[in-house]
Amino acid sequence: MMETRITSRKNPLIQQVRRLLTSRKERMQEGLFVADGTKLLEEAVRYYPGLTTVFLSDGVEADLPAHISVIRVPEEIMCYISPMETPQGALFLCKLPEEKAFAAHKGMLLLDGIQDPGNLGTILRTADALDVPVALLEGCADPYSHKVVRSSMGAVFRTQPVQTTWEQVRTECVAAGIPVAVTALSDRAQDIREAQLSAMAVVIGSEGRGVRPEILEQADAQLIIPMNAHCESLNAAVAATIVMWQMKN
Repeated sequence: MMETRITSRKNPLIQQVRRLLTSRKERMQEGLFVADGTKLLEEAVRYYPGLTTVFLSDGVEADLPAHISVIRVPEEIMCYISPMETPQGALFLCKLPEEKAFAAHKGMLLLDGIQDPGNLGTILRTADALDVPVALLEGCADPYSHKVVRSSMGAVFRTQPVQTTWEQVRTECVAAGIPVAVTALSDRAQDIREAQLSAMAVVIGSEGRGVRPEILEQADAQLIIPMNAHCESLNAAVAATIVMWQMKN
């Protein structure tokens, strides 16, 4: 394992990390993303073949494969590059995976415009736990932003998020004979407890806007999660978890 030391904020690699943390465009151009924390590093070492470079604060050790580049930095540099208020002393770079083609599956979740990184990461974590396929439609947060990676608790290292378009989803689902249902607050929506979710692809929309109108219009069915009348809606991650649980039961 080769170890080098960096002590300057102006070092090009340090500056690259800063850009990768703040810019999706930079991540796409460089083919890299950043994750932070010792627990996530353990998950990446165990599950993700794209781990390339690890930054460690002085005094922090990690059990790493021999081919990984290790950059040793003083604590002040780790505080400079880490997005965490209290850095754990480990930050690392991974290669973005090759884009995976969308494939329609029964009992899958489709996410439309889920922009909150915490919600998206939580959904990906739950989907990984319940073994539910997930596809991200237009308008979703970058699944490889550090906030999504962190809130997914490393799920993106184990199960690659698929990014696609509604047009592609609709075409593939029609060809496969899989009905697409959307969660919606409407009079014609069916109680999810009475629907065969395991045979459907179900769309979850953003908390603020819900599912896009064109998807609502083209969907084969509408679903509703029963709740108290005085409750207007559920958090997107909570709604997705209820739908996924119902899919598996």
